[in-house]
Amino acid sequence: MESTTQNKSLLKKIVAIILGFGPGIFAIGYTIGTGSVTSMIVAGSKFNMQLLWVLLLSCFFSGILMFAYGNYGLITSETALYGFKKHLKFGKVLAILVIVGITFGQWNSLMGILGISSNIIFEILALNFESLGEFKYETVLVIAIIIIITFYLLMLVGKYTFFEKILIIFVTLMGSSFLLSLFFVQPLPVDVVKGLIPTIPDVPGGKMLVAAFVGTTMAAATFLSRPLFVKGKGWTIKNLSQQKRDAITAAILIFVISGIIMAVAAGALFSEGKEVAKVLDMANTLEPVAGKWAVTIFFFGALSAGLSSIFPCLLIAPLLIADYQSGELDTNSRQFRIITFIACLVALIGPAFGANPIEIQILSQVFNVFVLPIVILGIILLVNNKKIMKGYKTSLFINVGLFASLLFACIISYNGIIALTEYF
Repeated sequence: MESTTQNKSLLKKIVAIILGFGPGIFAIGYTIGTGSVTSMIVAGSKFNMQLLWVLLLSCFFSGILMFAYGNYGLITSETALYGFKKHLKFGKVLAILVIVGITFGQWNSLMGILGISSNIIFEILALNFESLGEFKYETVLVIAIIIIITFYLLMLVGKYTFFEKILIIFVTLMGSSFLLSLFFVQPLPVDVVKGLIPTIPDVPGGKMLVAAFVGTTMAAATFLSRPLFVKGKGWTIKNLSQQKRDAITAAILIFVISGIIMAVAAGALFSEGKEVAKVLDMANTLEPVAGKWAVTIFFFGALSAGLSSIFPCLLIAPLLIADYQSGELDTNSRQFRIITFIACLVALIGPAFGANPIEIQILSQVFNVFVLPIVILGIILLVNNKKIMKGYKTSLFINVGLFASLLFACIISYNGIIALTEYF
């Protein structure tokens, strides 16, 4: 009887920890979507664990940027883009460029996310109803329409806490599913260690994947939206230490979950010499090792990743505009309903044209890196202005991290330009 009571209390503690997670859950939702899953799986299948160092650096810099943006929001009570517009010399132009750049990247990503999620559901249905295979395009499109309408209706009734709870469920399911998949296939420990040594694969598509990695892991939308989510959580200047823990936890979880996904792909696909070209490839190679259950678990994780990204991607444009206006995000406003409706229509472009969602997803992640240097430079200028920060001094460690992340972002952006010129 005692052991049952102890188990129940332990379960309650775990649930309380998960539900107590703050705005960092949105960081995971933005970062580990099907974009991240696709990039990690393609990288693991092509290059084993060779790009683990890119993931580690991206997550380290992400943690610093989340912390810096969160602190700025709590100390100044201002949102990020409003801060750009108010305090920086060419801030208004920079803020508008950032809104356009991030919205373009995230809406492109939304096309890929919806395409991959719809394809995953189709593949699960096709396993049980083989006759559906003849109507793949029509079924995928209908599934995509149902998903996006459902999410749009949820957006209209939701508040911050509602979105947070939905994301917590999806992110928990996603992490658990990929962790289970790792038990079926593991990479060699020596490959993991080698992956921490900086090298770029000298093959076609190598530079593209490095840029996509950074575009999905160091997502500018994650940092810019943080002051709004911190405010939405109801945190104030008294919650600075809580904000710091939340940023660190989010960065660690992003690294762990993304690393697990790459490891699963490396263990299952790279050793077999198989690459990922279409959605079914992402799970089918697990079948010989672990049977249908592995495929189902893997698909379930990828689907949870996709669904956990749809909310943040639909939210991003109204969030950034609310940020620029320095207003609260009003999910009942006409502006919110119109912008999210346009985002839903854009999301359906990929499935409507029957485009390969994996290619769309990787390309959209590459486009995300071009706004990153502006976003990092903006926060460096803001957090080092004592007048704006009301006497709070940014530590040397955070400043070194911010400047290092700026240099890293510039190198990756240059790498992304080369990758795109090679692709087109």
